[in-house]
Amino acid sequence: VGELYYSISEKSKTLGFPAGVFTTVGVGGQFGGGGYGFLLRKHGLAADNIVDAYIVDAKGRLLDREAMSEDLFWAIRGGGGASFGVIVAWKVKLVPVPPTVTVFRVARTLEQNATKLIHKWQLVASKLDGDIAINILVHRVNSSRKGEFTIEALFQSLYLGGLDKLMHLMQETFPELGLKREDCAEMTWIDSVLYFVGYQSREALLNRSQTTTDSFKAKSDFVRNPIPEAGLEGLWQMLYEDGAQGALLVLFPFGAIMDTIPESEIPFPHRSGNLYLVQYTVHWLEEEDEIAQKHISWVRRLYTYMEPFVSKSPRAAYVNYRDLDIGVNNNIGYTSYKQASIWGSKYFKNNFNRLAHVKTKVDPLNFFRYEQSIPSLLPEGRK
Repeated sequence: VGELYYSISEKSKTLGFPAGVFTTVGVGGQFGGGGYGFLLRKHGLAADNIVDAYIVDAKGRLLDREAMSEDLFWAIRGGGGASFGVIVAWKVKLVPVPPTVTVFRVARTLEQNATKLIHKWQLVASKLDGDIAINILVHRVNSSRKGEFTIEALFQSLYLGGLDKLMHLMQETFPELGLKREDCAEMTWIDSVLYFVGYQSREALLNRSQTTTDSFKAKSDFVRNPIPEAGLEGLWQMLYEDGAQGALLVLFPFGAIMDTIPESEIPFPHRSGNLYLVQYTVHWLEEEDEIAQKHISWVRRLYTYMEPFVSKSPRAAYVNYRDLDIGVNNNIGYTSYKQASIWGSKYFKNNFNRLAHVKTKVDPLNFFRYEQSIPSLLPEGRK
């Protein structure tokens, strides 16, 4: 993704692309499953802005959009391309960005009213104009009291416009955050990309290597109704536990253009009515299995705790945060539609059935398969 951003910046200061924040993620997988970042509320997902692709299918043919059929082109934009073939290139539609954008990053701890601020954020973040996205990173930090922890919420924002307009907008809609002019910085869109990942130069975008090599476990949810303050306080209690060392919650607002795109436009169905997406991750450096299981067990208990507060029937999940806890074919061979619907309904809702029909047409013998791949509907769809 970083290479794409760099290439855009070489050609234009007023064009961008709505892909992810982390620049070492490969475009093949990210775009195939959706792909989102700070331009989501204005321009949608990366997958919403794909205009062509080249895919090698199960017969070894290299196909572009015209040759592959509109059904297959629909499926690989948000349905996870690896179930259908090997995507070797995407053609994307760039989106307009203003010459000047404004960013801010403001941290608030529990002692600075973080619980009430997050609760208010839930009420306003998805209702704001598409020109602004404010996400929240929640983690525990050392308290001012020696040997104790507190919870910190880091509010981060990209505004597609200048500082004066941003300050007016924030004072009107979210004055409780207490944003000050000195918290903000005006810059170009490409420099905002560097700002959020902490890079010092645009050339750093060309680095394909991940900056960390730790292990992690991730899960995700979509929130359709604000979590009450008591629910948030219970969540904070879990973040004080031993297994929560290295834990991070990312809350990313939806709304704006995401409310206008039909659920069936592409396989990614999580559109109108979602306030925000939340990702739960926990990281650890140690190689001992006992340490890994402690952290994995913790994030699973957190996921159970969150069940009353998130989407239902199905409890939805984001396919690019693959979660093998929600159903998996361990032998990576033949998977029935019924088996696969356990995770398929969470990732794709009502689009899962159409994905299975596309799979049956283009790869009936299930050549492209993995733990959570789309199944063929043929009973002998196996090697």
